[in-house]
Amino acid sequence: MLYKRMPIEIEAPEGFGYENIDCNLSESSFTDQKLGDLGININDLVLLYGDHKGKPELRELIAQDGHFTADEVLLTSGAATALFIVATSFLEKNDHIVVAKTNYATNIETPRAIGAEISYLNLRFEDGFNLDLKALDKLITKRTKLVSLTYPHNPTGVLINEAKLKAIIELMERKGTYLLLDETYRDMSFGNKLPVAASLSDSVISISSMSKSYGLPGIRIGWIVSKNKQFMETFLAAKEQICIANSVVDEEIAFQYLQKKEQFFAPVRDTILKNFSIIKDFMAHQNSLEWVEPQGGCVCFPRIKPEIDVNMDKFHDILLNQYKTYIGRGHWFEEDARYMRIGYSWDTSEKLLKGLNNILKAIEEAKHS
Repeated sequence: MLYKRMPIEIEAPEGFGYENIDCNLSESSFTDQKLGDLGININDLVLLYGDHKGKPELRELIAQDGHFTADEVLLTSGAATALFIVATSFLEKNDHIVVAKTNYATNIETPRAIGAEISYLNLRFEDGFNLDLKALDKLITKRTKLVSLTYPHNPTGVLINEAKLKAIIELMERKGTYLLLDETYRDMSFGNKLPVAASLSDSVISISSMSKSYGLPGIRIGWIVSKNKQFMETFLAAKEQICIANSVVDEEIAFQYLQKKEQFFAPVRDTILKNFSIIKDFMAHQNSLEWVEPQGGCVCFPRIKPEIDVNMDKFHDILLNQYKTYIGRGHWFEEDARYMRIGYSWDTSEKLLKGLNNILKAIEEAKHS
């Protein structure tokens, strides 16, 4: 495989230095949680090699969400590893994959590193980032091994309804290919959550994690769910060759958290909705940015209006170095520099509003005279 570092990782805020940032709007997850605040005790934990599939009790908790069995859940080291396992299990050089774009960079870069042929299902701002089912149909050929989608979507926050999800799955079954659905933001859906897609067909692989919705990226726990026994055996073989088993420390923290998920997640959801109302009000009362309003998650993907004449390099320089405000730049997602991913639930509500106003100031100061 030809590995290449992704801009989203090269320019990650932890590399720039959190101490150099005043308003961090670049993060794609809820605020990082402190272990002590969760009341989790791991003092009696035996530091052994864990079950290769993952802690059985944790897999059972996850399985309950979609009426699965524990054996239909494989724990991984974060969703990134889950995505890597699926891509490398399905794809070889010159195999064909369809990937929705804009997308989280890993969903594009790993197939590219393998040498797979990628066709992009372009999600356009002008269409509300809507998925065009007919366009997807045309992209799938007899050579297509996998279709990769994400809902709620990263970085736009858009969502599809259950009828459309079922139509997509029906298309997969008719075409004889498979759907990889990244559901990492599923619990952050503003309305009704979609069903776990893998519960609807054995042609679907669902992926999720503890990182984004729960603010626990440091424990590196994700999972793959599928009713296809052959796939799950292959995914387990891949995991065993990559890392054998997960950290039992991470798995125990995840287990104790999910045992009290409703208690822990209720204030998280309240904060996300509060901050969403802040950014929604902000967007309604300014004239420099436009967006497709999110329907879930904790990120959005606005752009500077095309008619505004801005020096983009100057804009980013002023925003970061003068106003100490960090955003996800459009090129992280291989998109135009006018786009920016704004995470609105990692920093405080006060810093969110301050950072949003800093964006407007930087736009004004970067305009061509």
